[in-house]
Amino acid sequence: MTPETDAAMSTMNDTAAPAESLYAKRKSVFPKQIDGPFRRFKWLVMAVTLTIYWVTPWIRWDRGPHAPDQAVLVDLANRRFFMFGIEIWPHEFYYVAGLLIMAGVGLFLVTSAVGRAWCGYACPQTVWTDLFQHVERFLDGDRNAQIRLEKAPWTPLKVWKRVRKWAVWLVISFLTGGAWIFYFADAPTLQHQFWTGQAPFVAYGTTFVLTMTTFIFGGFMREQVCIYMCPWPRIQTAMTDEKSLIVTYKHWRGEPRTKGLKKAHDGGMPTGDCIDCLQCVQVCPTGIDIREGPQIGCITCALCIDACDKVMAQVGRPRGLIDYATEIDCEAEMKGEAPAPVLKRLFRPRTIAYFAIWTSIGLAMLFALGVRPRIDIAANAERNPVYVRLSDGSIRNSYLVKIRNMQSRPRAMTIGIEGLEGAVMWHEGQTRDQASRALRIDVPADQVLKERVHVVAPAQGEARQDFAFTLRTLDEGAETAQDDETFVRPETGQ
Repeated sequence: MTPETDAAMSTMNDTAAPAESLYAKRKSVFPKQIDGPFRRFKWLVMAVTLTIYWVTPWIRWDRGPHAPDQAVLVDLANRRFFMFGIEIWPHEFYYVAGLLIMAGVGLFLVTSAVGRAWCGYACPQTVWTDLFQHVERFLDGDRNAQIRLEKAPWTPLKVWKRVRKWAVWLVISFLTGGAWIFYFADAPTLQHQFWTGQAPFVAYGTTFVLTMTTFIFGGFMREQVCIYMCPWPRIQTAMTDEKSLIVTYKHWRGEPRTKGLKKAHDGGMPTGDCIDCLQCVQVCPTGIDIREGPQIGCITCALCIDACDKVMAQVGRPRGLIDYATEIDCEAEMKGEAPAPVLKRLFRPRTIAYFAIWTSIGLAMLFALGVRPRIDIAANAERNPVYVRLSDGSIRNSYLVKIRNMQSRPRAMTIGIEGLEGAVMWHEGQTRDQASRALRIDVPADQVLKERVHVVAPAQGEARQDFAFTLRTLDEGAETAQDDETFVRPETGQ
């Protein structure tokens, strides 16, 4: 056989052989209902988080007649962020950055202490998926009933059950997407505009997008989002260590597994505590088997602990076959030693360092909020032209002065000149005859007032001379601010 023939036959075989697929088809997951301390804690977290999300936009907060009365409001039109008594302006975005840093450090703290507890209890994907699963369980029955319905042919009854369930999911999804838009405008006003067709198009578009993403992610993709789409499980791999509390199957206790304990004992066969009942698998919202060891699909919800503890109580074995444990404690237990107290594992140098960083950032932001000025002034020199020589020989520079009043009430202020001997100024709407060293200006509440100011100084002096615009309030809460500027004259000889 020639080399050409071998090559041709090899090509034919490769073509005929089916290519190996790198895609794993999704297997439907039908979590079984379980009761226990961790399940009840999930109920509590779900109730608290959903209440905060849906109720917060409707909380009122009196800020006076010149400010919105919504407690939490992201006012994009006026570029403001309100959170109860705190108001963040665009130039104060570092506060938002600080909050994001605190959120990141908080996730590092939680992960280093108790693994993916955020994923298992408070992540929006987990909360809404859990809610959808309870709706499904209420309408279609528990795990076995759902499996039978899944395998059943498409009869009118099955169509009705599917449409009924999807309709409820859609209502929840719509309420989810609709609640989000209320954070960006006055909630009662926007609600009226929404139902009367007067709301901006972006409100309808945002509601539609969030409705469909919630419906698809929470209803159909579920664990796929956690396993394949979310980057956090990969990041978390680097955050956990041998001292992190994670959900662990204690194989040295459970193996070898057996389903007939009495028969195995009578036959003198070695047995572990695990009776291979698969309850831990059936209650898992991602469908994994925790007995296979740590894996990316585990969201640390601990429902398998509730299920296993219940079975252990029924067969007369001690709880904790599946439990929160660290790698170090597992090694100690395998040697017959007692594990370290939980508090010792939680309060260790790494978690204390994260907590100290988190607390320091929070305290620094609170201090900055307490001492930040409520007024500000910023001036920009006009460069076309740089200066103007007036008929009397004096030199005029023009500036665009921005005065910021960050309080929810109008305030009377004065703009003054510090330095620049012999200089006077006036603003648009005045004449040079009205020029002086100080100008009185009324600044509206929660606004930035822009004034074009002309400054005139004697021609004698440096070509570039530094001075400052000063700002001072005239009310009982006296505040001051200043902005350094430069006055430009012609060079000597010009």
